[in-house]
Amino acid sequence: MPNTDSCDYSGRHPPPRPRRRISGFLLRWALLVGVAVGLAGALYGVHLDRVVRAKFEGKRWALPARVFARPLEIYVDRPLTPEQLDAELARLNYRQVTDPAADGTYSRDGGRFVVHTRSFRFWDGEEPGRLLELDLKDAKVAALRDGGDGSAPALVRLEAALIASIYPTHNEDRVLVKRKDLPDLLVNTLLAVEDRSFFSHAGIDPRGIIRAGYHNLRAGGVVEGASTLTQQLVKNFYLTADRTMARKLNEAYMALLLEWRYNKDDILEAYANEIYLGQDGSRGIHGFGLASSFFFNRDLDELGIAEAALLVGLVQAPSSLDPRRFPDAALKRRNLVIDVMVRDGVIGAADGDMAKSAPLALRDGGGRPTGEYPDYIQLVRRQLQRDYRDEDLRSEGLRVFTTLDPLIQSAVEVALPKRLRELEKSHGMRVGTLETAAVVTSVTNGEVLALAGGRQAGYAGFNRALDTVRSIGSLVKPAVYLAALSNPKRYTLTTNIPDEPYSLRIGGDLWSPQNYDHSVHGSVPLYQALAHSWNLATVNLGMSIGVKEVAETLYRLGAQRRIVAVPAMMLGSVSLSPLEVAQIYQTIGAGGYRAPLRAIREVMDVNGRPLNRYPLAVEAVVDPRAAYLTGWAMQQVVRQGTAKWLGNRLPSGLTMAGKTGTTDDGRDSWFAGFSGDKVAVVWMGRDDYKPTGFAGGTGALRVWAEFMLAIPNEPLAQSPPEGVVLSGACGQSGIPYIVGSGPAGGGCADKADTRSAAKRSDAPKGRTDETPQAPVAARPAPVPVPTAPPKPKPKPPTENPFLSNL
Repeated sequence: MPNTDSCDYSGRHPPPRPRRRISGFLLRWALLVGVAVGLAGALYGVHLDRVVRAKFEGKRWALPARVFARPLEIYVDRPLTPEQLDAELARLNYRQVTDPAADGTYSRDGGRFVVHTRSFRFWDGEEPGRLLELDLKDAKVAALRDGGDGSAPALVRLEAALIASIYPTHNEDRVLVKRKDLPDLLVNTLLAVEDRSFFSHAGIDPRGIIRAGYHNLRAGGVVEGASTLTQQLVKNFYLTADRTMARKLNEAYMALLLEWRYNKDDILEAYANEIYLGQDGSRGIHGFGLASSFFFNRDLDELGIAEAALLVGLVQAPSSLDPRRFPDAALKRRNLVIDVMVRDGVIGAADGDMAKSAPLALRDGGGRPTGEYPDYIQLVRRQLQRDYRDEDLRSEGLRVFTTLDPLIQSAVEVALPKRLRELEKSHGMRVGTLETAAVVTSVTNGEVLALAGGRQAGYAGFNRALDTVRSIGSLVKPAVYLAALSNPKRYTLTTNIPDEPYSLRIGGDLWSPQNYDHSVHGSVPLYQALAHSWNLATVNLGMSIGVKEVAETLYRLGAQRRIVAVPAMMLGSVSLSPLEVAQIYQTIGAGGYRAPLRAIREVMDVNGRPLNRYPLAVEAVVDPRAAYLTGWAMQQVVRQGTAKWLGNRLPSGLTMAGKTGTTDDGRDSWFAGFSGDKVAVVWMGRDDYKPTGFAGGTGALRVWAEFMLAIPNEPLAQSPPEGVVLSGACGQSGIPYIVGSGPAGGGCADKADTRSAAKRSDAPKGRTDETPQAPVAARPAPVPVPTAPPKPKPKPPTENPFLSNL
């Protein structure tokens, strides 16, 4: 009998149930959606992997350029006082202690120093840290010993002081540290507090979340983070701080990819350099390397337990735990971290108790450039812009070594406002009426040692040393006399030249210059004319050799601004900046060898590799014999001429040369001069161009002497160059002349002085400096001395390539 249980009466099977059909449909769609989601996730993972690798393997950070001063070189017999060495060590954040056993510490007993230096990488190699013993006596280094092996090194360098940083546009700052340079104490503390399973998890740690919650509940506060270090790095390095589910999913996914691609040490190093730990004005403090310096003025390897705990504690909330703004909150957090260190065996209980009893011990000034040198840094940046783009200066982590000497810069910054206040008081002026600018360079290599763009140190405003272009007055005269002495067949230092009236019609005006004291001195020896800065002698001499020849001499000495070759040029109708004047006088001081002024020695990349070098480039541009004679005549300016005030104050054995300069009504007061190793230029005046009443010898000279006599100087070299001998002309011994030149005794100072006294019987007293005068009533003009035809010279530049960057 047929089975009818599964069939209807017609003998056919029943239709499928709708429920089974729906479930099969859903299963197929679920599989399809799962595959699609998996594929999308995989493709998104490929995208995220590219993002992770692109930044982690490329340039991870925009790093500021760091600008350093010259390193202090120490050797026996170097001029150095205990106070100067103390100031240098303070600039370098050295700590004075009883026993200098650690890097960056020193002790002092009078003039005896024991210094434990830090190692430092210069452009020419690593300077190792060492224990130094120094004895300073009579303002010099009397003895220098290595406290480690007892040897006597010939020369050692302290590390270079950081004087500026050129920050990225987003104002982040960090000091990169390698994994091997992270102290174990800091690493173990960081892992104990933030990620105990760092070396075992794959980027995310579910069990760590549960464990952190338990410990935080027991401690009554947050002592452990729930995110792994890898997740924190991803959030800071790649993502925003938005608290959204999408961001958290991205964070977890990218943490897995980061762990898959890179090893733990790479991740830990990146974390230590990326983590945000505080704010210094507009500058963000990132990484433990900079934070250690910023909060404690110490390198990472100098940190103790309390300092390491504070830095790790800041990871949680650097703003609300800022130890300078919220010291109580920071102290509480630090002590919680110390408890965790004890709990996990990072330190012992006794060490923990001692660390918790220690104060925060913050130190100001750490992590910042020492001093405020915006005027000097402006020169550095302008010279860097010739070789680097601005974005490279702000992102490539360049290390720029400059020629700035902080000891000299400090002397300049103290002298300028002090002396200006005294001058204002003596003339009944309102304080702040006078302004000034100063430049100090080395003689032989043209290194800019100090620069001030105004009386107020650290003021980042108008830089008068670079940008004020004023008439230089009589500072131009050494070029006139140098041009003459370059023709030894016609001129020697004792050649008589006429200090007599000279008139020249220029257009509809009559140009008739006068001496500053309105007197006439007759026939005078050439060197006396320069020493006393007599205008009429200078004009007669300049016209005899040719205006164009004088202009060409200025170009050879280093002037690059276009000069209008007119007779008034010889009395100062040339406008230059103090830096340009310093270039001219550097060439004279160096005996005719021009070294382009430079503020940069070397540039290194972030890895310590030398990049563009700035080598010494010296060029012989004028006859060294003529340069020596001109320098000798400029010594007479100091000994017996318009700068005799300075000569009376020079220490025994120190010789200097220089030239005063004054313009109409004392609108500009100048002094430029040099010792055996330094050139210095000072301008003084008013920004509104009103008269000051000061001549070069009564104004700028006093400012110049204030700092030049406060710093070490070498005397001028006494040995003349080959081809120059000393004579005994006019009853005076030691007047040099070029072998084979015209008669050395072409005129005697005695005769000239006698005539000068008669002429000056009714002249103002004590005023021997001069200024170009406006045209006056016509006088009978003598027949000008025939002008020597100028030699063919290259065409002067139509623009100044150096100043285009200034």
